[in-house]
Amino acid sequence: MHYINHLSKDKKLNKLLEGKSHKLVKRKNICIYLCASIMSQQLSTKVADVIYQRFLNLYNGEAPTAQQILDTASETLRSIGLSNAKVSYVKNVAQFELEQGMDFKKLNKMDNEAVITYLTQIKGVGRWTVEMLLMFALGREDIFSIDDLGIQNAMINLYKLDRTDKKKFRESLLKISNRWSPYRTYACLHLWRWKDNAPNVKSKK
Repeated sequence: MHYINHLSKDKKLNKLLEGKSHKLVKRKNICIYLCASIMSQQLSTKVADVIYQRFLNLYNGEAPTAQQILDTASETLRSIGLSNAKVSYVKNVAQFELEQGMDFKKLNKMDNEAVITYLTQIKGVGRWTVEMLLMFALGREDIFSIDDLGIQNAMINLYKLDRTDKKKFRESLLKISNRWSPYRTYACLHLWRWKDNAPNVKSKK
């Protein structure tokens, strides 16, 4: 609840807080988190969960190592319901883990922008994906995902914004979100919950 007092200063956002708090969880296996995140993109939560379970079943129900993922034939990964692009992106993540490393301790020492710069080197991993990772795997409290459609739509409704002029719209989003710092992640969580459009990110261990 430590962030509620700060965010409640924003009278419009305060309406969404309703005394309910969110807790951020840290995930130690960043490689698997990222693979699961890629698998779930553009899918409903239900379908994503089925595919992720099939993925684990390839490895006796356990989270595989990066080497195991690379050793798995692309045809096998396609057979669980992954597109060609997703197969190559998942393998890119595993390759990066082996060559550069992305363990929790390593990333935890980096600031937010450094993590984004580091992980978006991987083909198939964009800024939004890493922002979700910062929130839902590294447990960073001050992330604002400006390009997330759920966040944008919630803020349009709450603050009566107009997205016609893209530049002006983004400036408004940033200006409002700066008031929430250093707890912007929690503001995002409440906005998602308000509109019931939380991002489909994997909270797998």
